[in-house]
Amino acid sequence: MCGTCEMNSMLSRRRLMAGSLALAGMAAGIGMLPGCATATAPAPNAISPDAALERIMAGNTRYAGNTSVNRDFAVGRADRAAAQYPVAGLISCADARVTPELVFDQGPGELFVARVAGNFVNEDGLASLEYGVAVLNIPLLMVLGHSGCGAVDATIKVIQENAQLPGHLPQLANDMKPGVQVAIDKKPADLFDAAVRENVRYNVSVLQSAGPIISAAVTAGTVKVVGGVYDIATGKVTLV
Repeated sequence: MCGTCEMNSMLSRRRLMAGSLALAGMAAGIGMLPGCATATAPAPNAISPDAALERIMAGNTRYAGNTSVNRDFAVGRADRAAAQYPVAGLISCADARVTPELVFDQGPGELFVARVAGNFVNEDGLASLEYGVAVLNIPLLMVLGHSGCGAVDATIKVIQENAQLPGHLPQLANDMKPGVQVAIDKKPADLFDAAVRENVRYNVSVLQSAGPIISAAVTAGTVKVVGGVYDIATGKVTLV
């Protein structure tokens, strides 16, 4: 190669290297600008609604089979102090025999649970789940009823027998009437069991249509709302 050609080739390589370094520096500078953060790993709960449902139902299978894997609750404690990434939000009954984290074999920080006797949606529970969807990016919501629910039984008695409840319990029964009444109107062979399920289904529909946050997420397909009934005797959750 002649001296002139060799010199031109060297200059070209230097220009190419300089250009590459300039682009790298520009990219680094953009990454440092506000709102232009560099790519990070996805959050642990950045999964589809169906994947979230599959995960918690697999956990229930383990729990019902006495093969739960979540036993050391100290694991990840330091990480949980910084952030939470729940894969599902639940409206669950306050019944002491129903513990969602155990029922679905999920560790601390993996379920976002609002509990009220009768597992119905009130304003406080709705606001809690709205926070879960809008801020924590929860992909799945579940209304979880259970066998032997005393709140359902009391509501049936209020409707059919005009039972008088003490304290603030009349308001609780009043909030549960819509779902329980659906079961009564159907005249099922087992009213109690049907009322537990219809109460769950009714409150699923309440969540699905609850604007402005949850209904929009359901329409967009980023959130799924399902209902389940936990059988206390077997430990199994059945989707309804």
